[in-house]
Amino acid sequence: MTLQFNLITPEKTLLSQAVEMVVVPGKEGDFGVMEGHMPLISSIRPGVLEIYEGEKVVESIFISSGFAEANNEKLTVLAHDAIPVKDIILEEARAALKKAEEELLALEEKHPDRQHYEVKLHIAETMVIVRENYN
Repeated sequence: MTLQFNLITPEKTLLSQAVEMVVVPGKEGDFGVMEGHMPLISSIRPGVLEIYEGEKVVESIFISSGFAEANNEKLTVLAHDAIPVKDIILEEARAALKKAEEELLALEEKHPDRQHYEVKLHIAETMVIVRENYN
């Protein structure tokens, strides 16, 4: 039993393939999608999307944000950014985290763009944690 899975970013379609199961980092918690899933639309939080074959993860992809739409035969993930975890360079992720921290510290508490920079910081923190903890 397989499900059609599409992973799309603003730049291109990263994946379009039949899979057994995908676990998505949903805003309200991780959720798995297999063939026969009931219809669902969810926002995505920064985290790792995992593609399974059998009971084994065959690919782990960092997702910064986006939306997922599932039904009984297809899952489409529209992601702002997506990068295979193995391709994240830890030093670059740490540098992005440091920059995000500095940018946020430079803003006044009531700055109109503060929320944008807080989200940017959260994404950078999550990316560092993911790279440090995934093989």
